Amino acid sequence: MEEKRHTSLHYEMELQEIKNSIIYLGALTEKAIHFAMQSLTERDTELAKKVIADDYEIDKMDKEIEEKCITMLALRQPTAIDLRFITTSIKITGHLERIGDMAVNIAEKAIQLNEEPKLKSYIDLPHMSSIVEEMVVKSMDSLIKRDLQIAENVRQIEQVVDDLNDQIFRELLTFMMEDSKSIHRALLIMHVSKNLERIADHAQGIADMVTYMITGENVRHLSKEIS
Repeated sequence: MEEKRHTSLHYEMELQEIKNSIIYLGALTEKAIHFAMQSLTERDTELAKKVIADDYEIDKMDKEIEEKCITMLALRQPTAIDLRFITTSIKITGHLERIGDMAVNIAEKAIQLNEEPKLKSYIDLPHMSSIVEEMVVKSMDSLIKRDLQIAENVRQIEQVVDDLNDQIFRELLTFMMEDSKSIHRALLIMHVSKNLERIADHAQGIADMVTYMITGENVRHLSKEIS
């Protein structure tokens, strides 16, 4: 009896360790987005380089969590809600790792843009970024609190980001048509906007996974494909 209780306690500790690791990974990616955009708006190239260098830790955490989940699946043979939590955790860490990659892409574009005269005010991009950061935070909150309403709210916000991306694209297209010298910078800003949109897609993907974890309902078909 004592051995069974000890095994159960160890099992719960392993599950909590996975959850804590995902929360930490989420915090790393949130910071990466924020600093990547700060490196752009404040023209801070050294900060951009730090975002790129720190992505190693995100990649490392992603692999470690995946390995822990696979080990638990193989050795513990979890059932019902625990099984959904573990399989969902693998997918969520995948989304977070890709968000980290998007932050790196933004930092790389920031380095290039910082070397050239500023094309325009970045008013729209920081606004878009703040919404995207909120989506990532809320998607992680929905996981921590097991809250379906927060997950649904993330899905609703995603359309706002799509609309902002379209608006920025149209504005930059006008810049390029009026001044051919602005084309290179405008294209770089478009890439930043597109990466923010893709981060929003991954945040929505996390929310979808949380919904599946809690209810067993697969809502991914309601979301657009995430690359």
